[in-house]
Amino acid sequence: MHQYGGSDGAAQMQHLSADLGLNLFRLPVGWQYLTNSVVGGTLDETAFGKYDALVQACLKTGASCIIDIHNYARWDKGIIGQGGPTDDQFANLWAQLGKAYAANEKVIFGLMNEPHDVPDINRWAVSVQAAVTAIRKAGATSQMITLPGNGYTSAGSFVSSKSGEALSTVTNLDGSTTNLIFEVHQYLDTDYSGTHSACTIDGVKESFTGLATWARAQKRQVLLAEIGGGNVQSCITNICSAFDYLNANSDVYIGWAGWAAGSFDDTYILTETPILGADGKWTDTDTMKQCIAGKFKNGTATGSYTGSGAGAGAGAGNSTLSSNSPSGNSTATYRARKIRGSEPYWR
Repeated sequence: MHQYGGSDGAAQMQHLSADLGLNLFRLPVGWQYLTNSVVGGTLDETAFGKYDALVQACLKTGASCIIDIHNYARWDKGIIGQGGPTDDQFANLWAQLGKAYAANEKVIFGLMNEPHDVPDINRWAVSVQAAVTAIRKAGATSQMITLPGNGYTSAGSFVSSKSGEALSTVTNLDGSTTNLIFEVHQYLDTDYSGTHSACTIDGVKESFTGLATWARAQKRQVLLAEIGGGNVQSCITNICSAFDYLNANSDVYIGWAGWAAGSFDDTYILTETPILGADGKWTDTDTMKQCIAGKFKNGTATGSYTGSGAGAGAGAGNSTLSSNSPSGNSTATYRARKIRGSEPYWR
């Protein structure tokens, strides 16, 4: 956020919403940052105040805003519920966040970014259930909550890793699964890592078709909360193709978010950061114009925007994160509502 010496995330979101029509922003933040490095602690007034300023800037655009805890199912190296923080400590964090945003229907709760190498997926589902229960008991009874699986919550392995099966057991207080949405991520470079500029993977064939078949049979919905690539033709082709498929299967796929903007500059290979010129006009990346926003405007679904910022870890595949500043991403959707956008990593 500009007022804290970082990028002007508020202005970026305003531009992407007003000029490109995006209606969802995913706002990453580190757990340690929010509680001043006290596991199970209360929200730090100063740190949460800064993060909330980002959330309020997002809400001011009229978009939906995802609260994304960007910790990879960990506190430092300890896995939640499996040798690291307890379920109660994880639930306590979400109880506080649920209470803080219970009155705002545009807030979406993204429980955890990219769990990975979690030994027991069924035990992870127990931790997820604890967080969902805490949010609902805090008064946030109707907002969407996104449920992430193992393996960096990859769309391609969501079923085969048994993540979908395990997370299907998670329910609201009344036993329903209304607005409990499966969250998946997918990169289309050679090793699915999001660390290469070129896209060589056909996401429709490798990931999205099989997941759609499974989710439809389960009568469940999915949010693609991270996807990205270099501003090169191979990524424009493959990412736009993926969004065409998501639009055509919008009964299952309710939206997408691209990674990433915010404080990332043009040296970052996956940048989606819009640039404000001296003439007051914004310049957007090719993947943003043609795919993330382009396929949202021309398709039947809606979109999201993901940003960047210290405290969330830069990109897919990181297992550690800074705890000294907030970050931001966004994506959101509700049942029967479609969304498209991108993710910011705010600083």
